[in-house]
Amino acid sequence: MDTTHNAIDGIVGRRLLYRYANGWRYELYVKNAATIDYRIHEGVVAGRWVKDQAVRIAHLSDLRYTVSWTEPTGSSVSLSIDLERRQLHGAIFFAQWVYAEPKKTVCFQNDFLDDMRRHRDAGPMHPVVLVDEFAHIHFVEDCGPDDEQVIAEPPSALPPGFLDREN
Repeated sequence: MDTTHNAIDGIVGRRLLYRYANGWRYELYVKNAATIDYRIHEGVVAGRWVKDQAVRIAHLSDLRYTVSWTEPTGSSVSLSIDLERRQLHGAIFFAQWVYAEPKKTVCFQNDFLDDMRRHRDAGPMHPVVLVDEFAHIHFVEDCGPDDEQVIAEPPSALPPGFLDREN
């Protein structure tokens, strides 16, 4: 498995819009080799958005990658992304408190990191709830790395039709 910066150039700087089979809609920007920004547009935590989430990115082959992280909430995510086939598989391991009270996380997380950690520490963390879904990537855009304007506002501030783009 190759995890060098050159191997992940095919995903760094890309914005992805995708819809899970369960209807949840997400947006992911792979800001650089170590961080992502994302917005959740539809689903149990719709309205949540995050900047500078630390991640691990692995290059699997050709245009296939994994992007994985643990959030301050205690939830963990692992995405398998196939840019060539426009498929994504997400395994989201929700901390029990997030699954039970998802609205507590609907915010610009960066402004509430202490709250997220406090909720995590208060728990309960277990049993973890696994959401295991496939998604179709309907839009890919090369925005270049480290562009702070790619995800700079909440989902509610986006123009009509933003999520409906396809390429």
